Amino acid sequence: MTEPFVVVGGDAAGMSAASKAKRDDPDLEVVVFEKGEWVSYGACGLPYYVKGEIQSLEALVSVTPEEFREERDIDLRTGHEVVAIDPDGQTVTAEPLDGGEPIVQSYDHLLLATGAEAVVPSIDGTDREGVYTLGSMSDGKELREYVARARTRESFQQPDRGPACRYLEDCVGPVAVVGGGYVGLEMAEALAANGFEVNVFQRGDRLLNGFSEATSEAVADHLREEDVLVHLGTDVLELTGDDAVEAVVTDEGRIDVEMVLLGTGVRPRTALAEAAGIDLGETGAIATDAYCETNVPDVYAAGDCAEAAHTVTGDPVYVPLALTANRHGRAVGQTVAGTPTEGGSVAGTAAIKVFDVEAARTGILDHEEATAAGFDPVTKTIDANSRAGYYPEGGTVTVTLTADRQTGRVLGGSLVSEYGEGAVHRSHAIVGALEEEATVFDLEDYDLAYAPPFNTTWDPVLVAAKVLSGTLR
Repeated sequence: MTEPFVVVGGDAAGMSAASKAKRDDPDLEVVVFEKGEWVSYGACGLPYYVKGEIQSLEALVSVTPEEFREERDIDLRTGHEVVAIDPDGQTVTAEPLDGGEPIVQSYDHLLLATGAEAVVPSIDGTDREGVYTLGSMSDGKELREYVARARTRESFQQPDRGPACRYLEDCVGPVAVVGGGYVGLEMAEALAANGFEVNVFQRGDRLLNGFSEATSEAVADHLREEDVLVHLGTDVLELTGDDAVEAVVTDEGRIDVEMVLLGTGVRPRTALAEAAGIDLGETGAIATDAYCETNVPDVYAAGDCAEAAHTVTGDPVYVPLALTANRHGRAVGQTVAGTPTEGGSVAGTAAIKVFDVEAARTGILDHEEATAAGFDPVTKTIDANSRAGYYPEGGTVTVTLTADRQTGRVLGGSLVSEYGEGAVHRSHAIVGALEEEATVFDLEDYDLAYAPPFNTTWDPVLVAAKVLSGTLR
């Protein structure tokens, strides 16, 4: 008899691995330990739950714990925190959160899918009431409840300081979002849509750092059109108040708020791995090989706690995104079931919707990063119609494309358009070029679909490739 395949963490990577392993080898015993009560949920949907577009937390759950246990025959133990790993004895120790006796579970193969946690920046006052992060289902529930409470008030006015909202006539309350990345901007929309006066504070000089400057500027301009107050190049120094937060203090002054959402990124949960002697990589996440195996034999890591290889450079990167977690978890499941499977590289492909704008990015756009990887980057940005000019609808797609000057190899791209005009879906052609190590000369000859309601004869990606290839020639 073999020992079970044990998984620590019950979200995307963990449950993908458990399900795939059980499907490929029905006789394999699979045990999953999850500290919380939720498993296999779409954390990316939490801003839309807070906004009110999604009505229940349960709607974000892909597969319930009962379905895993009864239909997939997986021994899923929620409410159990794994506190130690013994690689020599091949056991893990889990403590039930209800106060029961610790469990020592043996394993043949172990997957660490411990995920990531929200970063709390080093700012005085982050422990005050009214300061939130959005990294879990419980965080989403608390924020939704806050929004509901605020919307039931007849008015909001801070004592002795006059009206708290300075710009919106029908204002539920003034709030702050610290951080101009994915979560910060999605939450800015969610809060503004509920009547809050939203201030977005970004330490750097633009939003969405991984995107092109053209994309970042388009998104910032649209936020301002939607009455979101965007503070770029602004250091948040302190969150002041008594027990509850009352104001954000920056290097430019003080702004009264009643709530602060910290959207300053995530960090991998690695304490359990480190304590067991499992190596971390240069990114600070768990180091793995092509098969997601760590330096400790038969111990794997996947998802938001682990590194991956970059598609363009081959170097280790930390890209905590949902598809990466699902892909790598599935690969680990196949491997432990007897079919060794590589996790695959990642290009950092991502997308975001902000009010009526959509944007996507993939690969390497930053010239310093590209140069450090040995490339000589050249970038061009173009604007093109999203549909045939004579078609009664449509808009503009802005495409930024970066390639290597010497070889013409496509390095990355960033696109932005009005919501529904195809920036996100068009990015997939650039992803394909990155995966195939194609040049811009190859990309300009891609046979992309055309019909007036969907596109121009020359897709905006093809136009960008033509312009950039002309520069390189």
